[in-house]
Amino acid sequence: MLSLLTEHPLFSALILILLDLGLWRLISSRGSEWKLLVRVLIFALFSIVLFNEGLNPMEPAPWADNVPLHLAATGLQIGWWLFGARTLTVLIGAVMMQRVGHTGRLLQDLLGAVIFLIAIIAALAYVLDLPVKGVLATSGALAIIVGLALQSTLSDVFSGIVLNTTKPYQLDDWISIDGTEGRVTDIDWRATRLQTSQGSMAVIPNSLAAKAKIINFSRPSNMFGVSVSVPVSPRARPSSVIEALERAMQGCRQLLDTPAPSVSLKSSASGGAEYEISGFVASMGEKRVVRNQLFDLAYRHLQASGVNLLSSNETSAAPQLSRPRALLESSPIFSTLREEEKDTFSQNMTLQTFRAGETILAGGEVSDHLFIIESGVVSVTLKRHGAPLESGRMGPGEVIGEAGILSDTALPADFSAKTFCALYRIEKSYLKPCLDARHDIHDAMQALLDFRLHKAQSLTEETPVVAPKRGFLQWLRNRV
Repeated sequence: MLSLLTEHPLFSALILILLDLGLWRLISSRGSEWKLLVRVLIFALFSIVLFNEGLNPMEPAPWADNVPLHLAATGLQIGWWLFGARTLTVLIGAVMMQRVGHTGRLLQDLLGAVIFLIAIIAALAYVLDLPVKGVLATSGALAIIVGLALQSTLSDVFSGIVLNTTKPYQLDDWISIDGTEGRVTDIDWRATRLQTSQGSMAVIPNSLAAKAKIINFSRPSNMFGVSVSVPVSPRARPSSVIEALERAMQGCRQLLDTPAPSVSLKSSASGGAEYEISGFVASMGEKRVVRNQLFDLAYRHLQASGVNLLSSNETSAAPQLSRPRALLESSPIFSTLREEEKDTFSQNMTLQTFRAGETILAGGEVSDHLFIIESGVVSVTLKRHGAPLESGRMGPGEVIGEAGILSDTALPADFSAKTFCALYRIEKSYLKPCLDARHDIHDAMQALLDFRLHKAQSLTEETPVVAPKRGFLQWLRNRV
């Protein structure tokens, strides 16, 4: 076998081509740098074999008197031009992928097509010794005919080139094209593909995208606007509503500090007033969660201020409950108490206020009482690697100090007032007999404690540091 390869180098050249095709298929996509290196080495060996045998791709094939050998040599010389075009295309693609990422794929394909066209023309001119001018004239006439037949498709292609050059959007950007909103998953020759928030795929032709109104939610930076409209009763005082909504806004930790979120009056009429909370979040996936959270916080803070959301049938004779009694009514822990038990509980709740920045319950402190937040925003802070980390914010109706009530232990978190806060305090000596008698309340409070302990552990545990991968192309770029 070895003697056959040495005596007939043409077989060696053919085997190198087959070896290149096989290795390109076998090496996984993760080893793209090794695939590129193997292709360059095989092309270099292929060139050495051809030139050593006297097969110059710049000249017609020798051995004209031996037809089978002449055809084989001609095929290998044409293969050299195509093999070289493919290798050059792969090299350019690797460099462009490192520079501009997947957004330059369309330009990369266009360059590849041009390189292959040049290689084919060169093979026709040098290897087959054909008149190139006639070939170009014929191909030009054929290109005109094909262009007229594929006018709409070519419009999509050139619109795609314009979109990739001007870059109004890139892969993974959240955009809206003529009202169709989604995340860009692919930009090919013909169309732009969006994954909508409903999980469906929208395919928009590039010619339509180039003419349409495009809104890029990911530019100039990763900020996505979110707003919530809150209709309130026309009897509510505007200053009270704005103050409550500002507290609700501060209670949402996902809202970015810059640009600062705001509250504004959107519309006012005799039937009611509509206020709007607006701000920005860091990712598109947070918009739905933040909208829901903002509306819930607005409801709770408005209720804590004595303001009701606008209803189609407001009853002026609605029974007025005391604030401690209303807190027990809306609390997910104490809502199962009977009416007379809630009345007794509310009479044993003491109001306590805290200024902004004041500590309500320090980390590690065992509490002998339970707090129910009446109004304001409470910040929860943990220690991670010795530095403070805000793990959450609490609002009206939530409780503090359940660990000391249930197990005489303490949470590792500091609870402090982010705004002016009013809390109702229930002493452990009064609450403990109730928990022993009412297992449903005990279980609800225990579930809350387990959730907080698990969250504190997950936020403070150390994550392993992953070492960055170093490949051949990275090594080559560092040397250049």
